[in-house]
Amino acid sequence: MSSEQQAVARARKAFETGRSKSLEHRIRQLKNLQRLFTERQKEISDAIKKDLNKSEVGTQLYETLGLEGEISLAIKKLKEWAAPRTVEKNLLTLSDTVYIKPEPLGVVLIIGAWNYPWAVTIQPLIGAIAAGNAAVIKPSEVCVHTAKVMEDLLPVYIDKELYPVVTGGVSETQELLRQRFDHIFYTGNSMVGKLIMEAAAKHLTPVTLELGGKSPCYIDKNCDISVACRRVAWGKYTNCGQTCIAPDFILCEPSIQDQVIEEVKKSIKEFYTDNPKTCPDYGRIINQRHFKRIMTMLDDSTIAVGGDNDESDCYIAPTVLRDVKPEAKVMQEEIFGPLLPILSVSGLDEAIKFINKGEKPLALYVFTPNDKVIKRMVDETSSGGLLANDCLVHYSVSSLPFGGVGNSGMGCYHGKFSFDQLSHQRSCLIKKLNMEGVNSMRYPPHTPKKLGWARFFILNNVDLGWIGRMALLAVLAVVAAVVLQNYLL
Repeated sequence: MSSEQQAVARARKAFETGRSKSLEHRIRQLKNLQRLFTERQKEISDAIKKDLNKSEVGTQLYETLGLEGEISLAIKKLKEWAAPRTVEKNLLTLSDTVYIKPEPLGVVLIIGAWNYPWAVTIQPLIGAIAAGNAAVIKPSEVCVHTAKVMEDLLPVYIDKELYPVVTGGVSETQELLRQRFDHIFYTGNSMVGKLIMEAAAKHLTPVTLELGGKSPCYIDKNCDISVACRRVAWGKYTNCGQTCIAPDFILCEPSIQDQVIEEVKKSIKEFYTDNPKTCPDYGRIINQRHFKRIMTMLDDSTIAVGGDNDESDCYIAPTVLRDVKPEAKVMQEEIFGPLLPILSVSGLDEAIKFINKGEKPLALYVFTPNDKVIKRMVDETSSGGLLANDCLVHYSVSSLPFGGVGNSGMGCYHGKFSFDQLSHQRSCLIKKLNMEGVNSMRYPPHTPKKLGWARFFILNNVDLGWIGRMALLAVLAVVAAVVLQNYLL
C-alpha cells in the first residue's frame, strides 16, 4: 500500500469513528488552526519569502489575515450553519416536520495552488473542518519551502489522522486521484482541472474547481482615470501578477490609452519605487519555467512601460503593453505574470462583444461613474464575479460566493458557502401514522374525484401564520374525514 493510500485510509478510518461530527471537535480544531497562524507566523513568512519573495507584511496581508478572519467567522457561526434548516411546507405536509439537515460528506481531497499557497489551501480546509469532514491536504509542490512548513506544522496543531498532509509532485497527486474521495477541491488551471474531473468521474466524486482565465478590465473614458489606474496597477502587480483574479488586460478607447499608460506608470513608481527589483514589496516569478513562458508572450507586442527582466532572479518588471491585437501571443492564454496589455475598443458595445467572445472569466472589472454602464456589464456578460471600480477585493467578502463559471471553474466557497459546498444538504420529512384519510387520494383505484382533491392540495400554496396553520389543521381533519367517507362509499 502506497503512502498516499495509507493517508486516505487513515483519514477514512478516523472519519468513521464519528469524532469529526461533533461541533465541539470542529470548533476545537478550528481554534487550534487559528493558533498556528498566531504562533508560527515567522516560519510561514520565511518559507513564502523563499518561494515567492513576499515580505512578512505582505504574507500576513494577502495570505494569513483572511484565513484568521474566516476561522473566526466559522467558529462564531458554526452552530447556526450546522443547525437543521426549516423549509416552507405545502398543504399536504402542514402537520409534518420538514427540514434540511447539513451533514458531512466524508473524506475530502484538497489540492492547493502555489500562488497563494496558504490562502487557497487552508481556506477550503476551514470549510471541510467546519462541515465535519476528514480532509487529505495536498499542498503545491512548486512552493517547496511552504509545502514543507505545512507538512511539519499542520499535524502539530490539528488532528493528524483526520487531516493528513501529503506532499510530492505529479506522481503523488496521480496516486491520490486513484483513491476514492467524497469530494475533491482543486485550485489551479483549467488543463489540470479537466484531469481532476476525469479522475473524479471514475468514482462519481463531486468536485469544486477553482480555476482562472483572462479577467477583462474595461475603463470608461468618463471615469477618474488616475484612481482607476492606481487600483488596476495594485490588482495587476500584486504577487508579481500571479493572482487568478488579477486584471488580465485592459479594454479602453484609443483616446485615453496614453493617459492610462501614464497613470499606471505613476502607480508602479509609487508602489515599487524607480527600481522594483530592489523593492521588498515586489515579488518574483515562481520559477524559470514560468519566467520563460511569460517572456515569450512579449514577442509580438509593443512595450510601453517596463520590460526589464533577469532570468537568474526570476524577475520581470511591472510591464505595460500598448496597441495590443487580439491575435497577439499575450492574448492567447491567462498571463499569470506582470504584463498588462491594453486593447483598443470603440466603446462599451465593442467591449461587451469582445468579452463575450472569450471564455467566461473568473472575474470581470469595470471602471465607470455611470450606473447604466455597470448595469449593462452585469446584464450582458457572464463571469465568476464582477467588481465595479476596484480590483480583487471581492475575494475578501465572506458573504459573497467565490468561484468560477464555465471554463473558469465550478462550485464556490468562502464563509458559509465553504460550509455548504462541503456538506450534503439532506432533505428530511418526518410524518406520523395518522391523517390517513388525506392519503387516500393517492391510493388506487385512481378516480377523477381523487385527482380533484390532489390538485387542490398540491397546487394551492398558502402562506399562513401560526394561528392560520392551527385553523387549517382543524379544517384538514374534517376534509380527511370527508375524503375517507367518500373513499369508503
